Amino acid sequence: MAWLGKLIGGWAGFFFGGPLGMIAGIAFGHMFDKAGTVPKQQRGSVSSLEQRQMLFFVGAFSMLAKIAAIDGSVSSSERSRVIAFIRNDLRLGKEQEELALRIFDTAASSEESFDRLALKFGQTFRYEPNILQTMVDILVQVAAADGTVTLAEQALINRAAQIFGIAATYVDHLIARYSPKADPYEKAYSILGVDKSATDDQVKSAYRKLSREFHPDALAAKGMGEEFTAHATAKFREIQGAWETIKDARGIK
Repeated sequence: MAWLGKLIGGWAGFFFGGPLGMIAGIAFGHMFDKAGTVPKQQRGSVSSLEQRQMLFFVGAFSMLAKIAAIDGSVSSSERSRVIAFIRNDLRLGKEQEELALRIFDTAASSEESFDRLALKFGQTFRYEPNILQTMVDILVQVAAADGTVTLAEQALINRAAQIFGIAATYVDHLIARYSPKADPYEKAYSILGVDKSATDDQVKSAYRKLSREFHPDALAAKGMGEEFTAHATAKFREIQGAWETIKDARGIK
């Protein structure tokens, strides 16, 4: 992970600015939030891909922190949920985990609004809906980790979806998908984002679209970074599994 040391060194505060740059800067002891602060001859030290990977990493854990702290503080159980997500879903190493939690803790106690964080993230990835959808998916996963998504959590997630230009029904499908009480067939339809009343052709179309958008190679090519490869791969397999479930139930050839 070539950008890890640069992020720890405070480069993110220089290079992508705004609320995420400020959070990264504070987390690592550097109070910079404007890219223009860095001399032009030094800006080549971080590639555009590295900047995007930094921004996704900082953005993801900053927004997760705001979700966890929506009730006023981050409880021990909420922090444990995030740690489990880091270790089990993202499978980050020890150094990466420490980095993620440092950003998470800084964002949780910061006065930056969730909207400003989401706006910066949405502006950066505005032409890549699969990355924006993945971010909403991560938010719902963590919010639902204790078995339910509270109204306050759902309000923030819906706000992120609105800022990202994602339909509110997508959030509803995600919440249904991650509900521990979800019927396996209802869950399969929710994963593909279609209703049970959808035609076979509509189901096929949804499956093909999601398979293209969430293929791990496609996400990696758009700057997700290797730390999210495990998550992208698991999501892709979930899409495949949902398709197989529906296909078998309907007898689709």
